[in-house]
Amino acid sequence: MPLQERSATPQTPMSSFTPTTTNGTVTGGGENEDAWVWDQIKAEARRDAESEPALASYLYSTIISHSSLTRSLSFHLGNKLCSSTLLSTLLYDLFLNTFSSDPSLLSATVADLRAARQRDPACISFAHCLLNYKGFLAIQAHRVAHRLWALNRKPIALALHSRVADVFSVDIHPAARIGKGILLDHATGVVIGETAVVGNNVSILHHVTLGGTGKVGGDRHPKIGDGVLIGAGATVLGNVKIGEGAKIGAGSLVMIDVPPWTTAVGNPARLVGGTEKPNVHDDVPGETMDHTSFIYVI
Repeated sequence: MPLQERSATPQTPMSSFTPTTTNGTVTGGGENEDAWVWDQIKAEARRDAESEPALASYLYSTIISHSSLTRSLSFHLGNKLCSSTLLSTLLYDLFLNTFSSDPSLLSATVADLRAARQRDPACISFAHCLLNYKGFLAIQAHRVAHRLWALNRKPIALALHSRVADVFSVDIHPAARIGKGILLDHATGVVIGETAVVGNNVSILHHVTLGGTGKVGGDRHPKIGDGVLIGAGATVLGNVKIGEGAKIGAGSLVMIDVPPWTTAVGNPARLVGGTEKPNVHDDVPGETMDHTSFIYVI
């Protein structure tokens, strides 16, 4: 049964932190950033509750009544992932205790929120991402499952993994290592295997598989560098390395290493572009979401 509304907690005034802007997007603001993002989420929730009274109770119980982003996220994930035998109260405590035990998890959560807000033009607010983006929620649940896996609490980690797959249609093994600033855009059908590694500021679209090539054990899944962009329906198989700033075109099948700042397209994939070519884009693909550059054939 989902958790019910809790009594109101004192509201925190808006932080005096003012983020800087670069090219019209909000950038980081140091140690006050987490508080600033939470203040924005609460302000957005209050605004939405006023404009849509039908959502007021939902927004109050999920965001406005909570004293921190950690508590709000734990409450929301508990309600999303609970079942008749895996109670929301148990999950709330599990998420809250895990987030509270490792401050880096909250930092990663904020980076993921910012990634969605900056990279996805369909993301209208931080609150919208927190409440409705299943890719964001799946990643946060995975972070907790990964932490539990590292603590050798494998049965509960696998139970969370199963619930995330059931509810969000996102299958990330608890042992997979995921960086921060991650965007799972649309997210449906994403599969990330046990020994996969995903770096920071990576964007992955729907129906992407980072898988193995068969029944071979050991280190058998892809290693994705920082700033990589992986298009919809792409499949990357085996213990291959996708270099920093690389792109994987939509629908591609990749079973080879991809050098940094190079694009792999096709089935089987061929390499196009590269830093040895002139006029190569300097922007980070995982952040710009630009699927169209690096068209120089090697």
